[in-house]
Amino acid sequence: MEPGNSIPRKDGYDPRVVQPLVGIPLCLDDRGRWRKGRTYHYVHAAYARAVERAGGVPVYLPLQGDARALVERIDALLVPGGDDLLPPRAYPPDVRFDAVPAAQLAFDRALLDAALARDLPVLGICYGMQLLALAQGGTLHYDIATDLPAAGAHRLPERDGRHGIAIVPNTRLAALSGASTARVGSRHHQAVSEVGPALRVAAKAEDGVIEAIERPSGAFCIGVQWHPETDADALADALFGAFVNAARR
Repeated sequence: MEPGNSIPRKDGYDPRVVQPLVGIPLCLDDRGRWRKGRTYHYVHAAYARAVERAGGVPVYLPLQGDARALVERIDALLVPGGDDLLPPRAYPPDVRFDAVPAAQLAFDRALLDAALARDLPVLGICYGMQLLALAQGGTLHYDIATDLPAAGAHRLPERDGRHGIAIVPNTRLAALSGASTARVGSRHHQAVSEVGPALRVAAKAEDGVIEAIERPSGAFCIGVQWHPETDADALADALFGAFVNAARR
């Protein structure tokens, strides 16, 4: 059989379809939460499964020296959820922060900066969306209950806790979803306050909290506050599908 004329397998795999490499940085436990005296890399396996379902090849990126060199070898970057980003000012003593380790934050930021400089497709989820906003000159609400006391609850049960969002018309998110509203999970107490000059708001919750941001020009670059990797719905499929398709280009 001539090259390029192979027949797709029954399991759906087609060797003629490009399967882009999607880098996923790992979270860092450097304070013995998994096991005392040891340092661990970890991430929810749902991120890799979602990328694979969309036709990409997930590649884990453990913390290491040269983030820029890693970005040269991947086709897209997915920054997953993680721990808290620390505020620049003091918060009430009853507000607790589970801080992202400094080494992980520096590595994730270096990966993100390199990916944006290469104009690679980027998908930021929860902490990843917040980091994207900060990298592009935005700001955060470091504790929604403190900064926005009139806001609704955003730390909801993982399985069934959802709230409505309004998707901004004429955005990339609106185009890929084909919808103006959706219901999404919510498991966070931090949120984007200002998106910065290079980004725009793509969706808001019913209480006005920003739920999605995006870069209007260049390659695919979207951040979402919810967790599509664990959502078995049309919006999650559309989001990962558009992300991986952008990586193919």
